[in-house]
Amino acid sequence: MDLSELLKKDPYSLSRIEKDEIYREALYKLTEHHYKHCSQYRKILDLLLINPNIKRDKEDIPFVPVRLFKDYELYSIDKRKIYKTMTSSGTSGQGVSKIFLDKVTATTQTKVLAKIVSEFIGPKRLPMMVIDTKSILQNRNHFSARGAGILGFSMMGRDVTYILDDDMRLNMNSLDEFCHKYQGRDILVFGFTYMVWEFFYKALIKLGKKLSLPNAILIHGGGWKKINDQAVDNDTFKRSIEISSGIKKIFNYYGMVEQTGSIFMECEQGYFHTSIFSDVIIRNNDFLTCSINEPGLIQLLSLIPESYPGHSILSEDIGQIIGEDDCKCNRLGKFFKVQGRVLNAEIRGCSD
Repeated sequence: MDLSELLKKDPYSLSRIEKDEIYREALYKLTEHHYKHCSQYRKILDLLLINPNIKRDKEDIPFVPVRLFKDYELYSIDKRKIYKTMTSSGTSGQGVSKIFLDKVTATTQTKVLAKIVSEFIGPKRLPMMVIDTKSILQNRNHFSARGAGILGFSMMGRDVTYILDDDMRLNMNSLDEFCHKYQGRDILVFGFTYMVWEFFYKALIKLGKKLSLPNAILIHGGGWKKINDQAVDNDTFKRSIEISSGIKKIFNYYGMVEQTGSIFMECEQGYFHTSIFSDVIIRNNDFLTCSINEPGLIQLLSLIPESYPGHSILSEDIGQIIGEDDCKCNRLGKFFKVQGRVLNAEIRGCSD
């Protein structure tokens, strides 16, 4: 079954047995493709004595450490076919990941993202408020992770309104006009977690202003470390946003620029979920597969990346799988928690 067929299905409709069968074939083809067309990826597999022509279970698919995307330009296409380049964030003195997309991969990312998110907001495009500045999208061929996230989610909105100015100040005129125009109607609100907290919530508190957006859906992700340092956890975040804005439907998501599109949405039970387009494996310090509830490094699998070898990536995040196919939200697939960055790992944000 190829991606075009998967896109016709509900994003959380495959059981473990069904998914394993599809992934065995799909990941084999992607591994073989990248081995043939990416010289650096080929060197990695040759060094590890891995034969790309052998079909493997997904737990045995070789992975690329995420930080290699900072050190090398990894792509499996003719350089002239690079359509967009996306970059992760990087603090001063540190490199950034570069992800190279052709038109096919970029289009697939958009379709998959829309399929996943529509499960939570419905199929119709909603009036959309973005808690960011429009200037982040100035270069349409070279995106930061923040810009790529905004552009991707904007595909599911209409009358997209940015409520921060270029100095990251809340534009009350734009905010009030948008809220008045869509009072009582369903709307989509999107922003990166830290920015929602710092430039939306805190700004409203400072102004002594409360909004009434009971029909809004807020989707946010990334930048948790900055607000965790302020003793703000997920429950505190949701409670504070609801008090200041009236937004009750708040969904966090987990993802990274190295696998844009195949994000992991947080369900109503508070867990991240794998869709039919992606999967996770948790590995211990010896890189062996962890059991249920055992914490370890998160390995991310995706069926999307064809233009670069990003179908199997070992992140620097710690997480644990809680279960599979039996979440109370009734979505099939693995559901898991993310605990944060591994100690002593290179700091790598994915949003700001």
